[in-house]
Amino acid sequence: MFNMQGAIFDLDGVIVDTAKYHFLAWKRLAAELGFDFTQADNERLKGVSRMRSLDILLDVGRCAMNDEEKEVAASKKNAWYMEYLGTLKQSDMLPGALEYLNYLKKQGVRIALGSASKNAGFILEKLGIGGLFDAVIDGNAVSAAKPDPEVFLKAASALSLSPSVCTVFEDSLAGIQAAKAGGMKVVGIGSPELLPGADMYVSCLRAMHPSGV
Repeated sequence: MFNMQGAIFDLDGVIVDTAKYHFLAWKRLAAELGFDFTQADNERLKGVSRMRSLDILLDVGRCAMNDEEKEVAASKKNAWYMEYLGTLKQSDMLPGALEYLNYLKKQGVRIALGSASKNAGFILEKLGIGGLFDAVIDGNAVSAAKPDPEVFLKAASALSLSPSVCTVFEDSLAGIQAAKAGGMKVVGIGSPELLPGADMYVSCLRAMHPSGV
């Protein structure tokens, strides 16, 4: 394994699957605007910011909004998303995620979250795992969306580590590109065909644990 002194995790699709709730909320907004938003359309939203996601959705529906209308629409979508998140609990974490985070903690590896989500703190609280992270860099702390490396560089800095000794865990192409642009090793959660450019690939974090729990 790499010289991993710091581990930086994306949230959605790596630690927990909240993508289904995002999709339901975006689909609900699209329906309100008078068009259908499909799972295939939703693939374009992976790893990008809320406002950029809204722009993509509007492009799909061939809709136009001014900045004020966009703010209202994005807030409405987020309120629905938060409503769906109300049922989230630790058992909703993806296979092996909790065990691997605990394993890294025992090994003395510093752990950070590097997520585009502006709801990361709320989600960590619902999952009961906030105490496992030495730093949380989310959509409230960055101005540039992935594939810009800002979120991961800030995470490495918050851990007081050089990017070269940090490994990023990502399930989106934009995230993998961001990690590589930041000079970090990256583990792709998924297949090489869909996520080219990672240093290694696993199906989920369970595969990273020495005991394979």
